Amino acid sequence: MKKIIELKNITKSFDGEKVLDGINLYICDNEFITLLGPSGCGKTTLLRMIGGFETPDEGEIIFMGDCINDVPPHKRNVNTVFQKYALFPHLNVFENVAFPLREKKVPKAEIKQKVDEMLSLVMLSNFANRSVTSLSGGQQQRVAIARALISKPQILLLDEPLGALDLKLRKDMQQELKKIQQSTGITFVFVTHDQEEALSMSDTIVVLSEGKIQQIGTPADIYNEPKNAFVADFIGESNIIDGVMVENFKAKFSGHTFDCLDKGFAEGEPVDVVVRPEDVDIVPEAEGMLKGLVTQVTFMGVHNEIIVDIGGFKWMIQTTDSVNVGERIGISLEPDAIHIMKKSKYSGMFGDYSSYSNELDELLDAGGEE
Repeated sequence: MKKIIELKNITKSFDGEKVLDGINLYICDNEFITLLGPSGCGKTTLLRMIGGFETPDEGEIIFMGDCINDVPPHKRNVNTVFQKYALFPHLNVFENVAFPLREKKVPKAEIKQKVDEMLSLVMLSNFANRSVTSLSGGQQQRVAIARALISKPQILLLDEPLGALDLKLRKDMQQELKKIQQSTGITFVFVTHDQEEALSMSDTIVVLSEGKIQQIGTPADIYNEPKNAFVADFIGESNIIDGVMVENFKAKFSGHTFDCLDKGFAEGEPVDVVVRPEDVDIVPEAEGMLKGLVTQVTFMGVHNEIIVDIGGFKWMIQTTDSVNVGERIGISLEPDAIHIMKKSKYSGMFGDYSSYSNELDELLDAGGEE
């Protein structure tokens, strides 16, 4: 795939606080790439730099081989859809979408043809004469997307555009955005803090934390092969346990030595062990590789979410099996359920689900002191 944007050693600070720290990233033609991370990680600042709304303190933004650090937004072949869609309330749907072409003095017949094409693409052909203020949030978003696409930008930037929609509509729009991207062939750069959105829509995910890229990969790579404890915790649920590599393909944690699929670590090297909750098999206590006490059971619809105390560490298990609070169970792990990661600055910060109840207790205590 052809690279159309390269970010080289991008650094940005606001009020002396570094929000982007040595970012290196390339974006390819016809790619759906998502910048994913918690609030304050730098993802929106990075998006705004691509759009020309911010300039880097250090580094270069290369677009089709040329440095565009100082090129203003309106001279970049890039359009942006913001969370607040910025539609013109005094214009109907047709005129909102037509606005960029009217500004460029495009002939009326061509405007009509292109607006009709865009409204068909976003499934709003029957809404051309409607006032935008009469539309639902999802419909307004479609108008904003059509307006952004009508000028045929090489890149469309989307800054958390689904944030204001309800859950069902968000899921519908996730599918629609992916279809639109595939049908137009335009590169989409999407910003979100929602892991499910990123996993369901993206060709490539860039996970950020504290102004740095933690991992770049496909959704499957990010989920199945997280690089560190932050990525493992942020992308889905994870049990993250302290362990030691005994030798290639063998790791010891929670008092038991397990076969795994990982190699290349030093013998005796401390590691982080990741086990996804859905990869844990519940067995009778006597048959378990590990044994523990069920402390919490939550019905989630398609599965039960179970918290099990194993040697003082609270494991999360997602299963269709039925167990009860106070029951002792065993768990079994296949080698491919175990992923070994290098220790990092995030080690020890995530993965023990006792933190949920501790946080609740602290909130309740604080409330009682008022």
